[in-house]
Amino acid sequence: MQKIIIVVCFMLIGLSAEAQKKKSNTKLSIEVDGVCMMCKKRIEKAALQTKGVKSASWDVKTHQLSLIIDEDKTNTKTIHQNIANVGHDSKGIRAKDHVYNGNPPCCKYRDKNVVESHKN
Repeated sequence: MQKIIIVVCFMLIGLSAEAQKKKSNTKLSIEVDGVCMMCKKRIEKAALQTKGVKSASWDVKTHQLSLIIDEDKTNTKTIHQNIANVGHDSKGIRAKDHVYNGNPPCCKYRDKNVVESHKN
């Protein structure tokens, strides 16, 4: 009987240790360049298609992309790269010019005239 109790105790300790190894979801925010609702859709889609991203919401005015991620499945560098791959700069990675140039004319956030036109 005493051996059974000891075995059960070790199993419970093992389960407790395993549960503590798992990372919880993490909230983070990154700055991503863009100017319009088309940019918003593209940025959020790129973020959400990243494995491990649970939630993504980009604010047009503040340029902040709010994320909830599973750190076991992704990291910020991967998210920055996936966003750059659809033509949007972030603090981490600048989008390649040919990808940026493939975005619609209203999404040219590097052009001061386009940025000014979206302020109205």
